[in-house]
Amino acid sequence: MVNSQSRKERRRAELPILSSCGVPTKVGNIPRFLHSKKAWLPLLSCITISDSDLEGIKDQVVIVTGASSGIGLATVKRLIQHGAKVFVSDLQELPEPERSQIPFLETDVTSWSGQVALFKAAKDKYGVIHHVFANAGISSGTALLGKDVDDNGNLLPPDLKVINVNLIGLMYTVKLGIHYIKQNPKGGSIVMAASASSFTRFAPSDYTTSKHGVYGLLRSLYCTLYPNMPVRINAIAPSWTDTGIISADLIEAVGKENVQSPDVPARSVIALMADKNRHGQMIYSQNGKFWDIENGENGLVAHTDRMIAEREPGWEQESVIRLTKLRVERAAVAEMGKS
Repeated sequence: MVNSQSRKERRRAELPILSSCGVPTKVGNIPRFLHSKKAWLPLLSCITISDSDLEGIKDQVVIVTGASSGIGLATVKRLIQHGAKVFVSDLQELPEPERSQIPFLETDVTSWSGQVALFKAAKDKYGVIHHVFANAGISSGTALLGKDVDDNGNLLPPDLKVINVNLIGLMYTVKLGIHYIKQNPKGGSIVMAASASSFTRFAPSDYTTSKHGVYGLLRSLYCTLYPNMPVRINAIAPSWTDTGIISADLIEAVGKENVQSPDVPARSVIALMADKNRHGQMIYSQNGKFWDIENGENGLVAHTDRMIAEREPGWEQESVIRLTKLRVERAAVAEMGKS
């Protein structure tokens, strides 16, 4: 006879999605996917986010995409609680009571014209945009190992819907956010929805690729936004979170003790907006705790710099300096040509 605990553990082992590179191995009762992060987290800069850290969002105008459920909805509720002015979008209507309280525009984030209409509507409503949460996203929908063929027996291309929503749509949101926020003399910020899969080995190829892309966008825009213009860029990277993306069956397999409330990452979103000193950060959240994955002595940037320096001391930094100087010189020449 197999008891219920044994069935749960067996179910966890059957899900390769939990493990590194799809290999269902575990350390004790913890899936290796979770264990590897737990061993690393004590080395990182732990962040405490209290309600007082969120008060700076009061009276600020915030656009939220993907706002009708999950982390998006939790963020909207938190924003309202702390006195922000919100304009939101999704393909689905907001639930009550938010539906009756908050301006909403149905928007497909893969449509550039749709997002243009969203930002124009928010600007018309409030006169200014301070912050944007680029949150809209969907779960994995395709696998590169599939053998689907057309009527002629030719292999079909992969479905790129997840890439289009999670990355291309997010880039649309970010571009529009930069355009509108820099019109505000006091500036503001953009927070992007990354994921723990942005920096770990995670089996779903389209979803993981899209979230790695978000991470790349964070690093790229860190170099070109603040302080060159009054726009800060940050990201959140939640671990397992109870949202519409994760099925009840998967939550059971992961273990409810490893799945956090969407209010946890929502707090990190608002903290990144409210604190004007936060730029280029990616806050990882797990079970109600927060870490800055990107920065600090043991962050990913520092680790990468140390690895490169061991091979070619100073070369990578010098090349970046040269490229930045070249970019500035070209921009100056272009401006002279316009005058």
